[in-house]
Amino acid sequence: MTALLATLRNAVGKRHVLTSPRATARYRKGYRTGDGPALAVVRPGSLLELWRVTSACVAADVSIIMQASNTGLTGGSTPDGADYPGGLVIVSTTRLSALKVIRGGEQVLCLPGTTLNRLEQALRPFGREPHSVIGSSCLGASVVGGVCNNSGGSLVRRGPAYTEMALYAQVQHDGSLRLVNHLGIALGDDPETVLARLDGGHFTEADIDPATDRRAHDHDYASHVRDIDSDVPARFNADPRCLFEAAGSAGKLIVFAVRLDTFAREEDTATFYLGATTPEPLTELRRTMLRDFAAPPIAGEYMHADAFDVADRYGRDTFVAIEKLGTDRLPALFAAKARFDATFGNGRSDRLMQWAGRFLPDHLPARMREWRRRFDHHLILKVSGDQAADTRALLARLFPAAHFECTAQEAAKAFLHRFVAAGAAVRYRAVHRAQVEDIVALDVALPRNMREWVEHLPDDLSDRCIHTLYYGHFFCQVFHQDYIVRKGTDPLAFEHALWRLLDARGAQYPAEHNVGHLYVAKPQLAEFYRSIDPRNQLNPGIGHTSKARDWADCGDHA
Repeated sequence: MTALLATLRNAVGKRHVLTSPRATARYRKGYRTGDGPALAVVRPGSLLELWRVTSACVAADVSIIMQASNTGLTGGSTPDGADYPGGLVIVSTTRLSALKVIRGGEQVLCLPGTTLNRLEQALRPFGREPHSVIGSSCLGASVVGGVCNNSGGSLVRRGPAYTEMALYAQVQHDGSLRLVNHLGIALGDDPETVLARLDGGHFTEADIDPATDRRAHDHDYASHVRDIDSDVPARFNADPRCLFEAAGSAGKLIVFAVRLDTFAREEDTATFYLGATTPEPLTELRRTMLRDFAAPPIAGEYMHADAFDVADRYGRDTFVAIEKLGTDRLPALFAAKARFDATFGNGRSDRLMQWAGRFLPDHLPARMREWRRRFDHHLILKVSGDQAADTRALLARLFPAAHFECTAQEAAKAFLHRFVAAGAAVRYRAVHRAQVEDIVALDVALPRNMREWVEHLPDDLSDRCIHTLYYGHFFCQVFHQDYIVRKGTDPLAFEHALWRLLDARGAQYPAEHNVGHLYVAKPQLAEFYRSIDPRNQLNPGIGHTSKARDWADCGDHA
């Protein structure tokens, strides 16, 4: 191991090979879950360094976890225990944050550490947007991480993050590392030449194949999601539709770059805030708009009143930080928070920020407050300008006294309030450790034809919960369900009981956060992992699969 560490230091410099528990803590522990030791955390500063680092790790037969922003909710880019074959090296790609806008802004080339926020800023002068522009981008998530996890997001027309155009390395059966260039960009044949040219941007538009037969987004999703009579969910991580090389790979490939389509920015939009005391009007709204409108709405974000309240109280400081400082500063803030907790104890920063948040002024618009007093079910609906008149007419019929059209400020605040909900549950756990055993967090895809989308827990499960938080992407029927369970509850047994309920409803899970260390990979997903990482050296054990080299304890099946 001494020889490997020396090789890694020679490749990236001593300061970028971290080995002490304190220095590696923020890379080894997930945002919500996932933890374990690591031999080292390595932070390459170029694609060529990334190639040399991973080549050395593959040759040394250590297990490897690729990690970008470490903002995932299921722990899939952090360790799970201490039983990784050969020990574990975490390769952090945060220094590899460059991107290149190509083909006049219609496409983009992103390196493994490029954040959604940075991509959004780069495309703004072109009047274009990336696949996802809100939600995960607020947390500093990476573009490549989204592709590798088939992340969904709030934009109904765009579906899961997907591309068939990637540059990646694959560990072969014999323990060698092979570079595969499916970017559709002529960069040469030798791996070091390819990566050096990409590092330096030494290629032109003439090197880019504009007519490749590979897709750079899910072209079919806008029509796929409108099949409201299908008993199959619209999008979920084990869906074979979107498992292709880097897409859905969950760290089982070393991804150096992805090529993605961009989208024209909607300049003329309208946003509405809806309330309902029962779910039926929302169900009718969803089915009518997907069936009868010429295109799906831009976004439709759901929030139950309980999630509204917890986000209001335990996400206020995060809301204000994003609103006042912008999303580009969040990665640095998360890093500072992790260093603080490593020094003073896990959860200390959350308790301190929660205390300070009490002194912040009210951050939500008065009309949102009024709707919270009146309604249990909340929906933020954003439509394009050509849909606005029909939407107003539909809302006048279905929600005659239960909707308002947002000002620009109200719309921004409403969406931001919705997207601090996930972090608010984590904050609640940190502040109430004496009462809370843990958070059981599920992201669930319900069948497109399901009308009874509201969950009703049996009493024996409901009684174990302090709070049940429901929020999600309503038109895709993808819901995030967070259960803050009481002290003394067995979270694993509780989660397995929930799985049985979901199975009975025809749900698929996870929907968009990938299996991580929380979910069991469905057979088709586990087989996909095995096909792209036959040696099982990259992120072994993901989705409760085997950690053994060559999948040795799996027989003929993953």
